[in-house]
Amino acid sequence: MNAIKKILKLFLLIVLLFACKDNSKENKTPTSLTPEANYPNIVFIYLDDLGYGDLSSYGAKEIQTPHIDKLANEGVQFMKGYASSATCTPSRYALLTGTYPWRNKNAKILPGTAPLVIDTTTYTLPKLLKDKGYATAVVGKWHLGLGTGATNWNTEIKPGPNQVGFDYSYIMAATQDRVPTVYIENSKVNNLDVNDPISIDYKNNFVGEPSGLENPELVTMKGDKQHSNTIVNGVPRIGYMKGGISARWIDVDMAEHFLEKAKDYIKTQKTNDSPFFLYYAMQQPHVPRIPNPKFVGKSGMGPRGDVILEADWCVGEFIKTLEAEGLLENTLIVFSSDNGPVLDDGYEDQAVKLLGNHDPSGNLRGGKYSLFEAGTRVPFITYWKGKIQPRKSQALVSQIDLYNSIAKLVDSEARTTDAEELLDVFLGNSEKGRDNLIIEATSRTAYKEGDWVLIPPYKGPKVFKGKNIETGNANQFQLYNLSADAKQQQNLAKMDTIKLNEMITNFRRIRGKDYANTSQPNFKN
Repeated sequence: MNAIKKILKLFLLIVLLFACKDNSKENKTPTSLTPEANYPNIVFIYLDDLGYGDLSSYGAKEIQTPHIDKLANEGVQFMKGYASSATCTPSRYALLTGTYPWRNKNAKILPGTAPLVIDTTTYTLPKLLKDKGYATAVVGKWHLGLGTGATNWNTEIKPGPNQVGFDYSYIMAATQDRVPTVYIENSKVNNLDVNDPISIDYKNNFVGEPSGLENPELVTMKGDKQHSNTIVNGVPRIGYMKGGISARWIDVDMAEHFLEKAKDYIKTQKTNDSPFFLYYAMQQPHVPRIPNPKFVGKSGMGPRGDVILEADWCVGEFIKTLEAEGLLENTLIVFSSDNGPVLDDGYEDQAVKLLGNHDPSGNLRGGKYSLFEAGTRVPFITYWKGKIQPRKSQALVSQIDLYNSIAKLVDSEARTTDAEELLDVFLGNSEKGRDNLIIEATSRTAYKEGDWVLIPPYKGPKVFKGKNIETGNANQFQLYNLSADAKQQQNLAKMDTIKLNEMITNFRRIRGKDYANTSQPNFKN
């Protein structure tokens, strides 16, 4: 009996030992990679006012952009890629929310003091990615509003990027030509001296403060009436600003300053186990175009051409950093622009005079602010080294589609009704793009379906004075077939009434019947 008891005790001891060993295995961190660890890093490189014809990869002959061309030549170069709007704020809104900007009446060109236009409850793309284990950051131009409308620039500025999904943010509030001319890091103005507080007013100047209109002798780049308020670095801006002298940016250093912040972020993420999403929103070639001295005169086209070369260099340096950190082969890069080109946009920088044979619109009609093709058809490239095979795609895609497509990439069930899921298209595995698209320009909308474009009648000028850009406004419907008429010279509305009525019906089904309720921009020229 004693022998049997000993054998039973030994057996129970062995069972307990194995049980403890199994439990210890369950409590250990798995050595295999989690699904999140296999997701790629994602980078959006977003330029400002870069036209369809501004890159050598898109046909430019007078200017060479080798670093951006490398992305185009080794990735998917979309020939029918569109921003959601012909102006900046609406396109940025659509990019981050996956929602048509015309659904939000506040998603329009904003002053620097505008409140945040993205509701903090919105499930934005950065929020989606955070929920899938991503670190998220924005570096560069924001222009989606900050605060609630009564912003105190000397305290925490909320809500902003950090409240709509970004873990880290280093931004300018609006545009380079608007006050406040300071950098904001994680809701606080960078390098602000508490003894020199910032005050902002978009209607009235502060007593004793010079302005471009009243003190032209202090100006190094002359602006129009709209761009002739507070002078910073010799450049008059939109709006009035007092204080914050130590925090004000230096324009000639801006491109490289944002580049260094983007590179620093990449380097900090190298040691993290989680993937990252970086929205790198560059300011070029938006006005005022002030290149670093090492780029001045390099293009032969004046400041606008020079800052495009500067932007291309920045892209090259950024890619070098990804490669040096061993991250390039696991990073999906999306390159595009928020809207089409504009030459004369508030400053006398000889953009028109020095243009030469260069065509920023790429032989398309219109430009920034316009419902014609050049307003929203922009350079659009996806690049993923070793994963995407080079090709030129004729698929119809919009920046709005990145929301649903990236959701699919990271196994998220989140979708918006306006975006299409086109992941295979963006990865170069399919040519089946979206069937139709609504584009927007200064609150007016138009409809694309295949090669057909419908522009409804709108009141207002046919050409924006001072910009020399056709708006697309007319007192009748306009119907164009881009496959036969890429320059939109022949209105087929009266010749093909069957197609016209079909397009009107399809447009109204999506847009509704209130599309004629628009507002005109005030450029104060």
